[in-house]
Amino acid sequence: MFVLPPPPRYPSQQAYNNAVANGQAAPMIETNNILSHPTGPEYQLVVGEGTYILKEDLHLATPPPHPSEAPIINPNPLATTPQPATAGTKISLLSFSSRALIPQTLYKVDTNRSATGVSSSIQEHPSEGRASGEVAPSSDGGDTSVTGSARAALSIGSAPAFGEGNSMLVATGKDAGKRRKPKNNIAKSNSSFISRCIVHENLTKRLQDRPADGYFAFANINRAFQWLDLSSSQKAEHLTKILFTKGHCLCHDVNQLTKSSSHIDLIMGFSTGEIIWYEPITQKYTRLNKNGIINTTPVSEIRWIPGSENLFLAAHMDGSLVVYDKEKDDAAFLPEEATNGTSEVTNGEIDPSAKLHVDKSVHSKNQKFNPVSFWKLSNQRINAFSFSPDNRHIAVVSEDGTLRIIDYLKEQLLDMYSSYYGGFLCVCWSPDGKYVLTGGQDDLVSIWSVAEATIVARCQGHQSWVTAVCFDPWRCDDRNYRFGSVGEDCRLLLWDFSVGMLHRPKALSVRQRGSISSRFANPLQRAETQNTVASRLRSNSSLSAVGDDEHTIEHPVEPRSNTAMLPPVMSKVIDPDPLCWLEFSQDSIMTSCKSGHIRTWDRPSDGTHDSEARSSLT
Repeated sequence: MFVLPPPPRYPSQQAYNNAVANGQAAPMIETNNILSHPTGPEYQLVVGEGTYILKEDLHLATPPPHPSEAPIINPNPLATTPQPATAGTKISLLSFSSRALIPQTLYKVDTNRSATGVSSSIQEHPSEGRASGEVAPSSDGGDTSVTGSARAALSIGSAPAFGEGNSMLVATGKDAGKRRKPKNNIAKSNSSFISRCIVHENLTKRLQDRPADGYFAFANINRAFQWLDLSSSQKAEHLTKILFTKGHCLCHDVNQLTKSSSHIDLIMGFSTGEIIWYEPITQKYTRLNKNGIINTTPVSEIRWIPGSENLFLAAHMDGSLVVYDKEKDDAAFLPEEATNGTSEVTNGEIDPSAKLHVDKSVHSKNQKFNPVSFWKLSNQRINAFSFSPDNRHIAVVSEDGTLRIIDYLKEQLLDMYSSYYGGFLCVCWSPDGKYVLTGGQDDLVSIWSVAEATIVARCQGHQSWVTAVCFDPWRCDDRNYRFGSVGEDCRLLLWDFSVGMLHRPKALSVRQRGSISSRFANPLQRAETQNTVASRLRSNSSLSAVGDDEHTIEHPVEPRSNTAMLPPVMSKVIDPDPLCWLEFSQDSIMTSCKSGHIRTWDRPSDGTHDSEARSSLT
């Protein structure tokens, strides 16, 4: 039997300093971030509404390898040995100003109805049928919410809190109503996981003097994690820089519900599977899933659950979605009902025919330790997920080339779609929740209609894998949409999509079976089928069709001849390195690449945000 070698012993920061003093190790040189302002026609994006001009390029310093890391010399590109999980520079934006949010005049989302047209009169959870002003506050903050990105500004209305009705999730006793903070000081940590933390000497003064409407940015670059103030003239200087020893931060997210000028809740997911809850203002942190006690695989995506102060969802690379509570301790996890009456799980592997297996439900009474819930989707990595604007559904994309629409409040799979070929790498919802965008290894951006449960269009223009997709809410209305995409081809593409501009494929005019709208448009029909459909899906997740074709969950790949093709309105190589992140703000477009360049493109100055400029979309 082959036995793995013991894990390497990583030197503490003090031991490394002593080795440097004694000449036994070379000192690590930390370089600084570089801010530049390139000019010229190659740094302009010409679109119908005007010209976007590159405002600045902030290049994050790439940290040197830790002394414990063996340098990789002349790597073999054909090697099949497992490589450590890495990620390009991802950004979490934070603003304390309401100016950063979506103008409410653009979207008037009916929060009493889900994106699939389900009537709110069907009460499945406590308080679900009440008006938004009547919803009783919960310990998870379920009465009000802002989703976990700077572009979201939609109240959850009548959507119940995740796990509402489970008394075991409600804090009781002396801890009820108190907001706990992380307990360990990251600047003085002696943990072997953290190499060191560099705090700006004037941090307190800079936080006091900054304007209220500027953005904070949290960014990862290899084994470093930086906190930046994008509103400062000294934005190249980090407020805090953390260097990790044996793990790379792959993803992170800021809790938009608990944010204040004196408190920020941030979570980070690592290549080791560990998670850090970090409070940057007080420099305190807590480690979760320590040493992979719950899941040993890297965290590919992590998000706070909308409306919750404590709960967040992490996607692990073994195909699991895990909900953690930042205040709970961890315990070794064993599935509560490993087989759930079927033969879906054997030797830790999930049957490929099982599309959503609940290893632990949020409604379980065993909630003393993490995880709060544990769902297994497949045996391949989950690359990304996104919460819907109504905070009832998540769209999940995986390396196996599937897009899953899940009602996470009910822990129920609604629909599953397949890519043209290859895996999906990114996903996002339209601001009104009607459409889902995906991008992936087929070099395409796909537009999916949630209500009609079908693909609307394929967007062809990238020449390599699509790594990020995002809607521009300041150039969207109820019929016209602007979205962008970036990819491994170093290109930024902008797309305009109008509800009436694409031909309706002939195959869809007669094929109504399997759509959410046909299943759930009638509340009475939904009430009649809920007990038979949803309960059987929970008890046997491998079930792909119930009764007849009217309830198909798996949707076949539509041939290209039946699918509209959408060309981009702008395509340009904007970086010498592959791009990995994209975000729209009211004033600009922001992108980042795998080598740490954060670029900000100013919007045209000719009144882009008014309705007249938006009319150019039609």
